[in-house]
Amino acid sequence: MGNDVEDAVDVRLGARLAELRAEHGWSLGELAERSGASRSTLSRAERAEISPTASLLNRLCGVYGRTMSQLLSEIEAEPALLVRAADQVIWEDKASGFVRRSVSPPHAGLRGELVEGRLAAGADIAYDRPPVPGLEQHIWVLDGTLDVTAQDVGHRLAAGDCLRLRVWGPTRFHCPGPEDVRYALAVVLP
Repeated sequence: MGNDVEDAVDVRLGARLAELRAEHGWSLGELAERSGASRSTLSRAERAEISPTASLLNRLCGVYGRTMSQLLSEIEAEPALLVRAADQVIWEDKASGFVRRSVSPPHAGLRGELVEGRLAAGADIAYDRPPVPGLEQHIWVLDGTLDVTAQDVGHRLAAGDCLRLRVWGPTRFHCPGPEDVRYALAVVLP
């Protein structure tokens, strides 16, 4: 199992996912139909028996009309104006080799957020839909190479390159290697 901090995040995340489902009055079966995830996976994620993957969280965010950062910020204390590096929430999808740091998490009255993403060489993450249709993203590669596919168009980004887009459909992030990629992702709600 992971360390205590990671485990605590999974427990809070699972509890929040269960709260959201209850707020909507949905059974696990109804949420499974809406999200395309299995009832057992959803149940295990809510009970923190598993750490949800980036793909699963993205699907749930879409169902609940939130960005991933909004969901993750809901399990933290009140957001501060100054977010110290040591206080930035880090979430890891070990299965896909994805590490996500919420550098500037969502805050009431602000539409933008800043995320640092890291993908291991060879890692490939596909999202079947944006958490919020028309979500604006600016992807700035800091180190390495990143292949991004959006609206069936592929883009290869090298260090220093920035891709700006509005996300309406599926997207894919792939690190072709040979080294890991590190990128900044600015997300702006429509």
